Amino acid sequence: MAFIADRLSRIKPSPTIAVSTKAAELKAAGRDVIGLGAGEPDFDTPDHIKAAAKAAIDAGHTKYTAVAGILPLREAICAKLKRDNGLDYTPDQVQVASGGKQSIFNLMVATLNPGDEVIIPAPYWVSYPDITLLAEGTPVFVECPASAGFKLTPEQLQDAITPKTKWLILNSPSNPTGAAYTRADMKALTDVLMKPENSHVWVMTDDMYEHIVFDDFEFTTPAQVEPGLYERTMTLNGVSKAYCMTGWRIGYAAGPADVIKAMNKVQSQSSTHATSIAQWAAVEALNGDHSFIATNNAAFRERRDLVVKMLNDADGITCPMPEGAFYVYPSIEGCIGKSTPDGKKIETDEDFVTYLLESEGIAAVHGEAFGLSPYFRVSYATSNEALTEACTRIQRACAALK
Repeated sequence: MAFIADRLSRIKPSPTIAVSTKAAELKAAGRDVIGLGAGEPDFDTPDHIKAAAKAAIDAGHTKYTAVAGILPLREAICAKLKRDNGLDYTPDQVQVASGGKQSIFNLMVATLNPGDEVIIPAPYWVSYPDITLLAEGTPVFVECPASAGFKLTPEQLQDAITPKTKWLILNSPSNPTGAAYTRADMKALTDVLMKPENSHVWVMTDDMYEHIVFDDFEFTTPAQVEPGLYERTMTLNGVSKAYCMTGWRIGYAAGPADVIKAMNKVQSQSSTHATSIAQWAAVEALNGDHSFIATNNAAFRERRDLVVKMLNDADGITCPMPEGAFYVYPSIEGCIGKSTPDGKKIETDEDFVTYLLESEGIAAVHGEAFGLSPYFRVSYATSNEALTEACTRIQRACAALK
């Protein structure tokens, strides 16, 4: 349609949201569907955080706030970054946005010129390339296979850098794989960025799953392991995942004050600011009791182990063990080329997830959406009972392939 802007032809709707929407529609129509597509904890927002939101309403904190966010929240973010990551920021170096996705959007719109390149390790979170394209940047994909732990190597990073490179995007633990960079992994990458010839490259680190790690894994973030990168790092995070606050829509970015100022200019002409009540709830999330995180992680770890074992028992599937987040990213290479009971050939991972949905009512996301095939993403942020039933159905579907 000629009336619609050309820029929209560069991007696609979020496939993860599309899968969740399709699952909800099928459930509403009476189908027995288990949704494994949603990237959100099934745990409720903790009571003390909900109480803070109610108190904010009662106190009249229902008016406009500063574009960058309320000062108590930006101070809480600074305290969190010092406490958890050893990073010193001041409130003028912090922006609060309506979710992590808007933080990325504000950053890319504020910094990218047409043709600027953004290095995106694949598999990647689905929104990275599309936001880059909307901001008129050029995504540069670097394939990181399971044999490399789904992680970018220093050699790959160096090879991908050109004079046009502006950003490297890192996400650890990762959506969609759950893979996480060790301190040594991270230092090896920051060493590449510290080379004089690479001084034009900045790093955007998406730390949204920072607190959801298992088996004594130690989380680190780039400016923490390499202080020399402090002035070239934007550290992004939020309260959605670890604090079970996806619908509250609070993300944040910390970095050089002049970049934050530019991001504030972008936000001032879009959402203006994040919801005032959600901001006050986020103050309590960051400053208050965190004991529930360990409890939730114990449940996530149990679910991870269940899903990895059951998927590895399915014909044609190989499922690596992730270090964090609440996703697994199994290979279906052993299913490619086989046919379904009704004679349809499985040629792609999209064919496979379509088959799972149609034959067994399992809603998952195909690997092509994340830039690496033939895989699919399973979110295990649901009950053990639902996961056991889902994996049993996947095993049955795989056994039926010929």
